[in-house]
Amino acid sequence: MTFPSAPREHSAFGLAEDDLALATDLYQLTMAAAYHAEARACGEMPRATFELWVRRLPPERNFLVFAGLEQALAALARLAFRPRHLAYLRSLPAFSGVGEPFWETLAAFRFRGDVRAMAEGTVFFPGETVLSVRGSLLEAQIVETLLLSIVNFQSMIASKAARVRLAAGDRAQVAEFGARRAHGPHAAAWAARASYVGGVDSSSAVLAGFGAGVPVVGTMAHSFVMAFDEEVDAFQRYQEVFPDHTILLVDTYDTLAGVRKALASGGPFRGIRLDSGDLGGLAREARRLLDEGGRPDATIFASGDLDEHRIAALLAEGAPIDAFGVGTRLATSADAPYLNGIYKLVEIEKDGRRVPTLKTSAGKATYPGPKQVVRGVEGSGDGARFTGDRVIRLGDEGRFPPASRLLAPVMRGGEPLAPPEPLAAVRERCLVQLRHLPPAIRALAPAPDPYPVEVDPGLEELRARQREAVLG
Repeated sequence: MTFPSAPREHSAFGLAEDDLALATDLYQLTMAAAYHAEARACGEMPRATFELWVRRLPPERNFLVFAGLEQALAALARLAFRPRHLAYLRSLPAFSGVGEPFWETLAAFRFRGDVRAMAEGTVFFPGETVLSVRGSLLEAQIVETLLLSIVNFQSMIASKAARVRLAAGDRAQVAEFGARRAHGPHAAAWAARASYVGGVDSSSAVLAGFGAGVPVVGTMAHSFVMAFDEEVDAFQRYQEVFPDHTILLVDTYDTLAGVRKALASGGPFRGIRLDSGDLGGLAREARRLLDEGGRPDATIFASGDLDEHRIAALLAEGAPIDAFGVGTRLATSADAPYLNGIYKLVEIEKDGRRVPTLKTSAGKATYPGPKQVVRGVEGSGDGARFTGDRVIRLGDEGRFPPASRLLAPVMRGGEPLAPPEPLAAVRERCLVQLRHLPPAIRALAPAPDPYPVEVDPGLEELRARQREAVLG
């Protein structure tokens, strides 16, 4: 596959924040040009509402966690076509017949639409709108790919992280360690952020700490130990430099000998890290050695191809592990590496009329019109339990308590309505909601019965009417 030359010199990474207008598929822009031509012919650019939701759960999942809203709103707020973008687009054969008025429109483009969304960190389920965009048909169409790429990826990782958090329970710490296996440095930072939203405690990714405020942690690599003549020399040098933050990696050569050398090093250390072998058995032996050596306070940190199932198994067998580092399988959501989120037109506004729209194709049929999602809750405080959700027509929410409504306005006229939430508050929302899920939905195994999500009769009636109007 070859790439056409561009009218500017490429940067090494190929994408800066002010290039986000081109973080799209070509057909979004060709459709925009056709919308523009139609609007010039009829004298009106329609307004439209698009909604983003997920069709089905990935394998093994009982729930999902909404993540990426902060980045989505930031992208919309700064979206603009720069002169270099327009020069590149003009060079593409697909646009050879497109007139000057369209390029003038793109040059002046700014997102001026309205957005409603669930709060980031909210647990959600298939068929539930998580984000809704209302604006001109042109602008709401152009942002489809950008929004899906942000929300699909971060929600996928946050959902995996929530399962890891549930497996580790409240006692064990969890660190995200997957930057080196993520799909590039941008994905690594977003994966670390989304993992934190989903409930992990920290990440090794420095860029995520700098850019998103994720707490960062680190130990040492085997290469550090191998760079010294003696294993104990490596331990002592690290202790001298980091007397308050040393976690010693003890399995470069012989794990239990490494624990003994850590105890004999004479320097301070907070704990040890196990990265290979029989983690459960080695943790038990290491705990015995540490306790006998007068270090019952030293923590045992385990890493090495971990995921939620392996963590659950280690803890179930009584392994005395205090913290886990989860890398590849978390940062790539290895067992379910994509989320089938979709973004569909649900309403078009022409000549002062709002017309609900829908698809009727087999397997991909949609419900028309803007929607709200309401959640049933039984009990209160820590004993509260979610009992089921209902998808309703926007405008029918007066029948339900305000606290039950999951979507709220977050952007108006292209301007965010509030500053970004502190990331710790987003994480806490997720943790609270995980506690409120029914036990079978929190479990790692597929639930015998899915979490109940009903479609309101009023929405079913609207679909039946619109289907009849479309199909005759």
